[in-house]
Amino acid sequence: MEVQAVTRPHAVEPTEYEQRRCVVTGVAGFIGSRLSKRLVRDGWTVAGIDGFTDSYDPVEKVMRAAGLVRTSGISLIVGDLVELDLVRAFEGAEVVFHLAGRAGVRASFTNEDRYEHDNVLATKRVLAAARQAGVRRVVYASSSSVYGNGQTPFREDAALAPISPYGRTKLESERLCLRNADADFEAVALRYFTVYGPGQRPDMGLRLFAEAALTGQPIKLLGDGTQRRDFTYVCDVVVATVAAADAPASGLAINVGGGSDVSVLEVLDLLRAFVGTELTIDEHPFARGDVRVTAADLSRAHSLLGFQAQVPFAAGFEREVSWVRERLDRNVAISA
Repeated sequence: MEVQAVTRPHAVEPTEYEQRRCVVTGVAGFIGSRLSKRLVRDGWTVAGIDGFTDSYDPVEKVMRAAGLVRTSGISLIVGDLVELDLVRAFEGAEVVFHLAGRAGVRASFTNEDRYEHDNVLATKRVLAAARQAGVRRVVYASSSSVYGNGQTPFREDAALAPISPYGRTKLESERLCLRNADADFEAVALRYFTVYGPGQRPDMGLRLFAEAALTGQPIKLLGDGTQRRDFTYVCDVVVATVAAADAPASGLAINVGGGSDVSVLEVLDLLRAFVGTELTIDEHPFARGDVRVTAADLSRAHSLLGFQAQVPFAAGFEREVSWVRERLDRNVAISA
């Protein structure tokens, strides 16, 4: 897809008495909550929207939301994007950061209707309302899952062949965003690569591994561990997402990866060192929809976002393991 250069005469620096206003969907999520706090620090006001769906334990989302609403500059709207009056919610916003959606590859094979609703239908509503409300730009959180088992490193202009319903709904949503871009309405899709760090979703492998290792439970290993991932630390993802609000392009997908190349076996080796004990591995077949390798070509991210990942995987994973340890210790103290 050709890069569309854009100008934005109405996107001016705020005066002493003005702030840029934006909307963050999925505001109580792992990435959305951190993005919102960063935006406020950068001078934005944030209207956050979250449906607190059951894609994973909503208690964690509720706890994050409680912290967000105590933050000056962040407000919260609760509801389903397909049902809310989004035009009203988007009024006065310059940018919508659309992070809401139903994640998870394996669950998508048994719950396709819900993924269609939360990903595709919700995105259609966001785009229609954003245009009607006069929003300048939508920044959409897409996924490396759109590539499937393609040739690595994944380039944004490569053929896309997702191998799960989750990947297909992310690709359909991404295409809706990019096809809507025109002279009056900007859209950028960021293809996130395996985001991790403290607060990671409870269904993600790194957190599950750490929780099992720290409680002396077997680690469930799907496949032979030779799968390789481009892990991206959550704070790096936030930096790239903020930059996308003013990137000099529209109608374009951009990879956001950590530049890592780590196998699951290498992850387990690091985990052994971090917890200081041997691990019990419970081996299972490869999971349906699990791609073998992900790796991002970051040329576009470098040139259009000025993005360079700052956190090496080993350092970021150690921070996540420390966070899991502290969380487990806190829960034990509460229950004692």
